Amino acid sequence: MENNRVLVTGGAGFIGSNLANSLAQNNDVVVVDDLYLGTPENLNGPVEFYNKSVLADDLPTTDVDVVFHLAALSSYKMHEENPQKGVRVNVEGFVNTVEQARKDGCETVVYASTSSIYGSRTEPSPEGLPIEARTGYEASKLARERYAEYFHEHYDIACAGMRFFSVYQGFGGAEEHKGEFANTVAQFTHQIANGEAPKLFGDGTQTRDFTHVEDIIRGLELAADNELHGIYNLGTGESYNFNTMVAMINEVLGTDVEPVYIENPFDVYVHDTKADYSKMHEATGWEPMIGFEEGVRRVCTPYLQNLSAQ
Repeated sequence: MENNRVLVTGGAGFIGSNLANSLAQNNDVVVVDDLYLGTPENLNGPVEFYNKSVLADDLPTTDVDVVFHLAALSSYKMHEENPQKGVRVNVEGFVNTVEQARKDGCETVVYASTSSIYGSRTEPSPEGLPIEARTGYEASKLARERYAEYFHEHYDIACAGMRFFSVYQGFGGAEEHKGEFANTVAQFTHQIANGEAPKLFGDGTQTRDFTHVEDIIRGLELAADNELHGIYNLGTGESYNFNTMVAMINEVLGTDVEPVYIENPFDVYVHDTKADYSKMHEATGWEPMIGFEEGVRRVCTPYLQNLSAQ
């Protein structure tokens, strides 16, 4: 993207700050974030930052060409801790943001949905699969998708919902601020590098389609450039189980930290994920460029640098 004025909600968070920093190289960027899981320290580009909730009646500078709406309570656990807040932020916050931007003339919206909607699958999940809301979090993201349909049908706004698959970067990037809500790749690497045993649910055979944040950012920008509407997966089409992930981290770090296996504490748990990204590829040419081996190496690199400096 170039020469646009864009709004990034949740723009001080993990994915949002990576997006805002990338966009700021060639665009005027406005960031709105209430700092629930974000920090302005994640922002290193020339952006306008506002500490504000997406529920505000007077969102700043919504006179933009594109809205990237990433603000959300972005996990099952977060949503269950306060379901009412989850609905307000995830659904009302989306409608509030898009409505204010629409009135100011914006016609392109790209927003975050979730791959959790597919449930547990070892086969690639295409967007057309029958889906159901098994949690309040999934229900809120499905509601967001339905409201996007409304904005498209009623106002002819291009609304692209991106279903992310297990996005990671590592604590050497913008993910550390998420703490317990960071991706398992980041958490396990940090623990192993510090000699701590990562805790794996069950027997560690659950799988994830781990997708590097840089690939996610390219997908978001391409969705806006192509004024996409509808639902699109952003994932690699490959899955790795947690045991393999821990072994890969140990190999890169030169460590030998064994995991500890514990009982899964969640009533609802997605055991396996894998994306079918063919729809996004056909629409924009997007495909993942960072394989998981390379991604793990990138997550581990800051720890290797620290060890070599000691």
